[in-house]
Amino acid sequence: MKKFRITAALLASALLLSLAAFASGGGAKDAPKDAAPKDAPAATTTNATPSAQDETFHLEGEKRFRSNCARCHAAPPKFPPRMMATIVRHMRVRAMITDQDMRLILRYMTE
Repeated sequence: MKKFRITAALLASALLLSLAAFASGGGAKDAPKDAAPKDAPAATTTNATPSAQDETFHLEGEKRFRSNCARCHAAPPKFPPRMMATIVRHMRVRAMITDQDMRLILRYMTE
């Protein structure tokens, strides 16, 4: 019986650690594939200002939220970004949302 309790405690600890690592974002593996390295100079665009780009991403995220999420859910209240990331990743698997859709929806939900 004592061995069972120790084993159960170790498994529970491992599960909690893996959930915490998943919730924290997992580091560089979750970075967009087209993201520039931190030491790279910022890309300059002549036809789009950062605010126009942000607005475009916001509108695309809202559009994808409505087409993928709003079928079943009303827009949730504001959650901290880490919590929202966990929720969106979970729903990505359940609703079979593409990675790009997930990123746009997450950006929309955390702005």
